[in-house]
Amino acid sequence: MKTEFSLKYCLLTCCWCLCAFISPNTLADELNLNQLAAPLYHLEQKINYQTLDNGLQIRLLALENTLSVSIASQFSVGSRDEVSGQTGYAHLFEHMLFKGSKNAPGDSYAQTMSSLSGQFNASTFFDFTNYYLTIPSEALELALWLEADRFIRPALTQETVTNQQATVLEEMASTIDNQPYVRQAMEFLLKQVQGTPYQHAVIGSKQDIAQSTPASLNRFHQNHYRPDAMQLSIVGGLPAQTTDWVQSQFGDWVKPVSPIKAHQEYIFDNKSARAEIVDSRGPWPALLLAWHTVGQVHPDAAAVSLLEGYLFQNRNSIIKQSGLQDPEQLLTYSIPLSMELMGVTNLVMVPRAKISLDRLAKNIEQMINQLSSQAISEAELTQLKAQWLNLKLRQVDSPSALARLLSATLTQDSQTPLSGPWERINAVTAADIQRVASRYFNHGYVRLDLLPPWYIRWGKTLLEWLPHGLTDSLEDGVL
Repeated sequence: MKTEFSLKYCLLTCCWCLCAFISPNTLADELNLNQLAAPLYHLEQKINYQTLDNGLQIRLLALENTLSVSIASQFSVGSRDEVSGQTGYAHLFEHMLFKGSKNAPGDSYAQTMSSLSGQFNASTFFDFTNYYLTIPSEALELALWLEADRFIRPALTQETVTNQQATVLEEMASTIDNQPYVRQAMEFLLKQVQGTPYQHAVIGSKQDIAQSTPASLNRFHQNHYRPDAMQLSIVGGLPAQTTDWVQSQFGDWVKPVSPIKAHQEYIFDNKSARAEIVDSRGPWPALLLAWHTVGQVHPDAAAVSLLEGYLFQNRNSIIKQSGLQDPEQLLTYSIPLSMELMGVTNLVMVPRAKISLDRLAKNIEQMINQLSSQAISEAELTQLKAQWLNLKLRQVDSPSALARLLSATLTQDSQTPLSGPWERINAVTAADIQRVASRYFNHGYVRLDLLPPWYIRWGKTLLEWLPHGLTDSLEDGVL
C-alpha cells in the first residue's frame, strides 16, 4: 500500500509541475512531452545495474516508504526454442517450477508464499518466460533462496509431471478447444508463419504434452535455464544486504560453455490470404484481420507501435471513433503480438446485424489507404506519443509491473530500460507513420471469416436486406 502511494506521489508531482507550465488549451509540444517523460528518467537514474560473473543481469530499484518488494525473473526461452516433439515444453516447465525444487519439495513454494501473504505468478510467450512475485521486504532473503533453488535445482517427479500435464491439458480445453472459433483460427494463423520457430502455439500440442517425461523436461531445463539467459529485477523496499543475498544465491550458478542459441529476424511480405471457418458453436459472425509487421528490435518497431494505437488500440483510435455515431461494428478487439524478432498486428470485428463482413473489411482497407497517402498531423502525432507515455507511466506506477518491465529489457536498452524505448518513440515522425502504414499494412493482409451455423448466417443475411430502421429495432431488442 505504501509503495503504491510513494510511486503515485512521485508521478502526480511531476504531472502537477507539468500542468503549471501548460495552458489547458495548449496541446503538448515536444518540450512538454519531455516533461511528461521526466518520471521515466527519474526512476531510471535510481536503478542499480549489476552483472554477475556468470552473465546474470540484475537491476535493483529501491523505493522509499515501502515495506514490500517485487521480484521479476525473465528467461529468454519460449515456444520458439522448442524442437519437434517438444511443443509446449516452455509453458509446461513454467508450471513445473511451482511444484518443487531440491530444498523446497512439493508445494513448499506456494505454501511459503501464501504464509507470507505473497502474490506470485508466471507467464510464457513465444520468446520468453517470466516469473514474478511480491512479498514483504523482510522476506526478501528467503524469497531469493526459493527463487534460486527452483530455477537452478528443480525437482521433477513423475507424479508432478503427470499432474501438471493434466493441468495444462485442462487449460488448453477451457481456453482453446471449448471456445468457438479459437482452435481453427489459431491453426490458420500459425500456418501463415510455417517454417519458422513461431509455427506452433505456445501451449503446444496435446500429443507432445502427454508424452513429456521428467527426463525430457530436465533436458529442456539444462539447455535453456541458464544464468546468462536471465534478467532479475527487484523493486521496492530493498534491505541493505540485497546485493549480497543475490550474489550468494545466484553467483555460483555455472554458465554453460555453449553459447545461447541465436535467433534470426523474420520480416514477411504481406500477401493477401483469405479463408473462412464454420463453427456450430459460433454465436455470430466475426472478422479476423492480421498483418505481418516487425519485431521489437527492428528500426520500424516504434512507428508500428504508434500506428497500431492510432488505428485500433487507443481510446480515440480511428476504429473507436468510427463507432461513435451509427457504428457498423458491435465490437472491435486488437492485441498486437510484439515479439523480439517478429510482429503481428491483429483486429477482430463483430458486425452489426445490417453490416456484412465484406463491408467491415472494406472500411479497414479505406482507412489504411488514406493513411498511406496522407500523413497524420503533427498534433495527432504528439497526441499519440503522449498516449504512449501515459500508458508507460501507469505501468511504472505499479512496483510489480515495473519489475516485470525491467526484467524484459531488450539488449539495446540494457542501461536505459525506461528511457530507451521512449526515445525511439519520440523520434518517430509523421512521415515514418505514413511509410510503415504503406510498407506493412497496405500490401495485402490475412483475412479469416469466423462463421456461425447456417441458420444464424441465413438470418443475418436476411437482416442485411431489411430497411435499416427495422434492422436496428430488431437488433436493439435482441441486445
